[in-house]
Amino acid sequence: AAVTIPDGVDLIQQRYNIPSQSLYSFTLSAGFLIVALITPLLAGIADHTGSKKKFLKFFCYLGSISCAGLFFFSLEQLWLGMLFVVLACIGFSASLIFYDAFLPEIAEPKDHDKVSAQGYTMGYIGSVILLLLNLVMVMSPDLFGIPDDGGLPARLTFVTVGLWWAGFAQIPFNRLPDNVYGVKGDEHYIRKGYLELKKVWNELRETKRLRSFLRAFFVFNCGIQTVMYLAVIYAEEEIKQITEAGEVVPIGSESLIISILIIQLVAAVGAYLFVKLSNKFGNLRSLMIAACIWVIVCVAAYYIHYDTQFYILAATVGLVMGGSQALSRSTYAKFLPDTIDHASYFSFYDVCYYIGTVLGTAVFGIILGITGDLRYTVIG
Repeated sequence: AAVTIPDGVDLIQQRYNIPSQSLYSFTLSAGFLIVALITPLLAGIADHTGSKKKFLKFFCYLGSISCAGLFFFSLEQLWLGMLFVVLACIGFSASLIFYDAFLPEIAEPKDHDKVSAQGYTMGYIGSVILLLLNLVMVMSPDLFGIPDDGGLPARLTFVTVGLWWAGFAQIPFNRLPDNVYGVKGDEHYIRKGYLELKKVWNELRETKRLRSFLRAFFVFNCGIQTVMYLAVIYAEEEIKQITEAGEVVPIGSESLIISILIIQLVAAVGAYLFVKLSNKFGNLRSLMIAACIWVIVCVAAYYIHYDTQFYILAATVGLVMGGSQALSRSTYAKFLPDTIDHASYFSFYDVCYYIGTVLGTAVFGIILGITGDLRYTVIG
């Protein structure tokens, strides 16, 4: 869920001498950096003890509870809100490492692309359903008996996201295999987890194809994640809409939600479209096509000014977002050697993922702080 900085943002600038948008981007950077630092060791422990599912549950619940805690997000509780953003970010991001590591255990290599795409597609469809429900809650709170007082409907959407997240997670918790290799850990699990991680690191360094892929993925993902997490903030400040009276005003919350819906719906289609593309051209060439489209999207974002243009751009983003995410994960899974240390291997994949995100969101905040112009951030 994207967090919108509450009313009174000028006070944040005055009080802390930092733009509210930069504060949010730095908060995301902090969350992703923590994940990048702690999860490799945790992944090693998970592989050594056969407890991927336990780690998955812990971080899922941490994220869902923290997301629900954003109900209390306000200007008066700014730092509490930022803390919940960091914790929600950690919960979501860290859980994905263990979630991704199940892919080689539930699907044959020939089915990795298809299963990875199905996972992203179901995620996008689920988010659209909840987003529509939240849109109705915000626009017509009386239908739910919610008083439209002090932004209560919008704040309640964070609670619904937390409940939805934890609730539907029970399906994979009940269905995913647990310790399929029958690994038995011991009381020295921290040291053994570190040794497990060190062993995988040495193997990874000797595998040229994996090494090259991770370098490319780091650069590729840096731009993707920055666009995903900060596009709403960009649109709030830079995109205008024309009212029925002919006035040019900033884009409204309803329009932003519509754009997010477009992204999610098209992303579900994009995930399957890129699977078809990979069957014809191969995974790496398909990812190269996606990277070229991402560059075009960022350049185009610099020049757009109105909501209709933004909707078209959002549809393009959705198309390549779903495909590039699904193919990146399945391609990495295909490149893995014959191993049972899937969490450890995927921890390095996700470290590249999150360090790239840290760099991208931090650069966004730095460029904005220096120039004061959000349009320069898309070029950066």
